[in-house]
Amino acid sequence: MHTPLDLKLLRDLGGMKGQIVAVSLVMACGLAMMIMTRSIVLTLESTRDAYYQRYRLADVFSSLKRAPLSLADRVAEIPGVAAVEARVVVDATLDLVGMTEPASAHLVSLPEGRSQTLNKVFVRLGRLPFPDERRHVVVSESFAIANKLRIGDSLVAIINGHRDSLIICGIGLSPEFVFEARPGQTLPDNKRYGVFWINYQAVAVPYNLDGAFNDICVDLSPGAQSGPVIAEMDRLLMDYGAQGAYTRREHNSAQRLDDELRVVRALSVAYPVVFLSVAAFMVNAVLARLVRLQREQIAQLKALGYSSWQVGRHYLNYAFVIVVLGTLIGGFVGRWMGGGLVRIYDLFFRFPSLDFRMDYSALGIALVVSAIASFLGVISVVWMAVKLPPAEAMRPEPPTDFKPSTFERLGLTRGCSPGLRMALRNIERRPLQALFTVFGLTLATGLMVLPGSMADSIDYMLTYQWNDVQRQDVVVFFSEPGSADALHNLEQLPGVQRAEPVRVVQARIRYGHHSRKLAVNGLPRDADLNRLMDAERRRIVLPDDGIVMSAQLGIILGAHIGDVVQVEALEGRRGTMGVPIRGFIEDFAGVSAYMDIGALHRLMHEGETVSGAYMTVDQKRWADFMREVKDTPRAAITLVKKDQLDAFRSTTGQSIGILRQLYLVLAVIVAFGVVYNSARIALSERSRDLATLRVVGFTRREVAGVLLGELMLLIVTALPAGLLFGRGLATLIIEKVRTETIRMPLVISLHTYTMAVVVVAAASCASFIVVSRMLNKLDMVGVLKARD
Repeated sequence: MHTPLDLKLLRDLGGMKGQIVAVSLVMACGLAMMIMTRSIVLTLESTRDAYYQRYRLADVFSSLKRAPLSLADRVAEIPGVAAVEARVVVDATLDLVGMTEPASAHLVSLPEGRSQTLNKVFVRLGRLPFPDERRHVVVSESFAIANKLRIGDSLVAIINGHRDSLIICGIGLSPEFVFEARPGQTLPDNKRYGVFWINYQAVAVPYNLDGAFNDICVDLSPGAQSGPVIAEMDRLLMDYGAQGAYTRREHNSAQRLDDELRVVRALSVAYPVVFLSVAAFMVNAVLARLVRLQREQIAQLKALGYSSWQVGRHYLNYAFVIVVLGTLIGGFVGRWMGGGLVRIYDLFFRFPSLDFRMDYSALGIALVVSAIASFLGVISVVWMAVKLPPAEAMRPEPPTDFKPSTFERLGLTRGCSPGLRMALRNIERRPLQALFTVFGLTLATGLMVLPGSMADSIDYMLTYQWNDVQRQDVVVFFSEPGSADALHNLEQLPGVQRAEPVRVVQARIRYGHHSRKLAVNGLPRDADLNRLMDAERRRIVLPDDGIVMSAQLGIILGAHIGDVVQVEALEGRRGTMGVPIRGFIEDFAGVSAYMDIGALHRLMHEGETVSGAYMTVDQKRWADFMREVKDTPRAAITLVKKDQLDAFRSTTGQSIGILRQLYLVLAVIVAFGVVYNSARIALSERSRDLATLRVVGFTRREVAGVLLGELMLLIVTALPAGLLFGRGLATLIIEKVRTETIRMPLVISLHTYTMAVVVVAAASCASFIVVSRMLNKLDMVGVLKARD
């Protein structure tokens, strides 16, 4: 049964429905972001864990040169090892029809006479090769989709220098390659890189690995620690060219997915805090206005016997309605946005199925969080209503002080219109209300700066990475390191204008108790095709006796310039050398380290060995160059700069574009809601004053100028603060999403600041139009009646 207070609540809500909806929408934006991001985290985590478990992703991985299959049995005997999968893994060149550049096939052998134990293949279409099929392969789904391949199609592959035709018998996936990219690459290039599963004999024989393996995966027993297992594996495999075992967490695919989850978790906190802060201030402003307008009603309620608790609970119910409405809208919108945005992850990660899972616990959390935010926002207002004595409440509010404002006393308003002076006086009379409006608009402006800064950062990365740093046209890596003659052969390819050697050595870098396994790149001191640059975009020249590394790697190791790190080579003679850090480079993907190629040769106790070369090529002879590269037996991996750029734009660029649109909508909602709410409050509180102006001869435009001029002053005040807040918010978010695999620089262009101002101004103008129509309908006779 409805009480009189309930009926009063419903009647009041009907009269202020526009403000209630505006506040609820702002609150819903924050809750929708929280629900969406938490649900995406739940979706990715649950899908990942189920996929890893069902298809048995290994816990430990190791690559080596060549070891007999019997050695796998010794690895299986290590305490803590539950299962072992020994295999052959090599890279081959593909000559695809209609593609000038060579593509790469990452060939992974399937066991003979039994099914896979670890890293099982999920076959989407077709089947696995039969034991006697040497040319049949299962192709990764991403590669098949990008190249429009179907069951039964054939591909030309150069396997250890010999051209062969491979027949597609299946299209599948593996938990080992959820993120399918070349080692060291931070973005997938599905058109030019794919994983192929092939029978053991078909790949082992051509590479002289029959009866042997060059890659091994291990599953640990429940409760077993990876450290002792890795140490024993390294001891057993050291004499066979092992490059050091590593855990699943360090695996390129798993690490990239973990980093993405870390980013989404950070966003699930940062954005809701901003939106709910705005909503809390808006709730405070709405209820403060309501209490001021209902002074007499509060007195009458208390005179009729209602307790202070009942009156306070009544006004808390207004906030409760906003919380419930905001939570319902936020839950619906969050589910809708999450279901759409989860499709973005198909650009980067590949699962058998990625179905959006709503985190229903987030609805409860959203309700609690929004309730707390609203309670903190209205507690002072409710306390004011509860403590208002009936006798005092029965009297109208004291008349407004119309003394000149500070600006007028200082003589700063000479020549200004009466409307502007009225606006300045009203702002000074109600400083807290003006501060709330400025604060809300500041947050709205800052929210608009963030997505623009993300796009600016991407544009900067494109310019910096592909113009200033990577100045080559193509990079070619050999299947095995070669002598100086191998570099000379590359220089003789058609159209090659310049070639700079690179020596890549797998190593472990240690400093104190921190270490990282990565590739150390040896470059000539005068290298110009792959420049090293610091945070100020100054070029770094490689020293004779030191190492230069990613700034992020320095953070991971806890090392600074001048500190000596231990560089242990994980191939060849496995030499170890203490090397001082001579500089940090500014890069945005992965972590890397560089040494003078001569110093790296000394570490390896080798001659002028090279792993490949950075090259510039005459574009007129590009097709001839690529044709020769495809026929070069030793060329295993070919990276074309423009192809990498296209892959970047089709993945990261597309996802950033979608996020920008989302953040734009949210910023517009906040800006419109804040301005509309402030204008409605001002109109309600000053309707008598505005009607008086109309009666004494002010035109409708002049009266509107008094009200809207005040809001314009607040907007102009808020915009600079909002731009500063936006920069701070962008700094916070970009720092939160910095990971080992990918990072973004902080870049904000003038265009981004301008767009933030334009969007907030446009949203404000839209709210002005709505309020102006209400102002035109002002009942001058009604509002001028004396209060009873």
